[in-house]
Amino acid sequence: MRTIEDNTTLPSELTLEIEKLSNLGFGIARKDRCIIFVEDSCPGDILKVKVTKRHKNYANAVISEIIKPSSHRCEPICAMQKVCGACQLQFIEYGFQLEQKKEIVLDAFHGMGIEVKNVIPSPKITGYRMKIQYPVSETKNSKRILAGYYKTNSHEIVNIKHCPIQPQYCDEIVEFIRGEAQALKIGGYREKEHTGDLKHIVIRASEYSGKYLVILVVNSSKIPDKIKKLASKIYTELENIAGVGVNFNSKKTNLILGKTTVINEGDSYIEEKLCDKVFKIGADTFFQINPLSANNMFEYVKKYISDHYKSPVILDAYAGIAAFGISLSDIAKKVVCVEEITSSVKLAASIIKENNIDNIELHNSDAAEFFETEFRNNGKSFDIIVVDPPRKGCTIESLDYALKLTKDKIIYVSCNPSTLARDLKYLTENGCVVEYVQPFDMFPHTYHIECVAIINVKKEMT
Repeated sequence: MRTIEDNTTLPSELTLEIEKLSNLGFGIARKDRCIIFVEDSCPGDILKVKVTKRHKNYANAVISEIIKPSSHRCEPICAMQKVCGACQLQFIEYGFQLEQKKEIVLDAFHGMGIEVKNVIPSPKITGYRMKIQYPVSETKNSKRILAGYYKTNSHEIVNIKHCPIQPQYCDEIVEFIRGEAQALKIGGYREKEHTGDLKHIVIRASEYSGKYLVILVVNSSKIPDKIKKLASKIYTELENIAGVGVNFNSKKTNLILGKTTVINEGDSYIEEKLCDKVFKIGADTFFQINPLSANNMFEYVKKYISDHYKSPVILDAYAGIAAFGISLSDIAKKVVCVEEITSSVKLAASIIKENNIDNIELHNSDAAEFFETEFRNNGKSFDIIVVDPPRKGCTIESLDYALKLTKDKIIYVSCNPSTLARDLKYLTENGCVVEYVQPFDMFPHTYHIECVAIINVKKEMT
């Protein structure tokens, strides 16, 4: 195939029709056998574009003119959509977003012969995001506090006054912090100089209780008095605040939260509900940001297991606060939950106790290390293993032990179709059969998609 460098006839300005979306939300078009990725485009658009970068086998382009818009284009619900990097697909009709997300999953599994079901939509497409992490800065002269999301591919903050994908009260909390921080002479973080007091505002909101946990991330190893005053004002002057804490992160890093959080006012957690179980969520707890869509997914997995098994023994690997294990406990004989982060295990233990659950074992351990010990001591001991790894997916070692330990099924929950496809390829090469993949829309208006893969373990591994 000719590359762009070889194709001297490819002009810098082109007229193209967008065919589909890439896994990063760019429109895909083809010209002279070259793939061209176009920002902010919708399948069906006919566009005049300008090529911005040439690579070996593809090019990037931006829109110069929309000659004929796709019938699936719509007006974004947010005035900041074009400059804010958070909602890449907000200008595309929601039903068509779901169709395109299914295509993204199918593309990831190209040639694997895996059935992909239609995407289960989110119950809410506005006000669904229950975790907010705003970087904070300040204007150069007036020192006005800026807080919002970054522009795409930059560290330039878009000062968000209203974000329709998160609860409206979050806008009020952030606006209150902006004003009080300036009044208290709290400086916004200046990344280049690594100076300033306040680096991030993190809010955990509860769909279940309507309460909010606010965390102020400071560029310090101790709490300045003015930050203490701000925390007190947030707690006493705003309604529905469960607690206010300060997190210390004085390092030059892309990580938002440092290792230590101190709660200054109120509680260290909010409560959320999944499958009729109440969970505690702290500042750094991993929990789905869209609880209503997450509940759909958890109920789906629970129904699948209850329809096919009677009192199975289940392993919940990469358990976090044991959300899957706790949700599945009332249809299982026993659930074993494995998580390496100690704070999550402690929180899980508290949740298990408060929900009066007596058939869960908690293990504070690396998943691969636990698998090895369990296999050595008990062999193939689980009817079902639920794995919900981070975006990078599972290690080969973990997949091997999952195969060794599972009698029947692996249920693989993934937020990254690419790494899911990689891991499913490995599992099928080792004797497994993928029944199907069920996508869920956890993140409306973005290119992100959550998937549940149902995997039959057919081959004995020794």
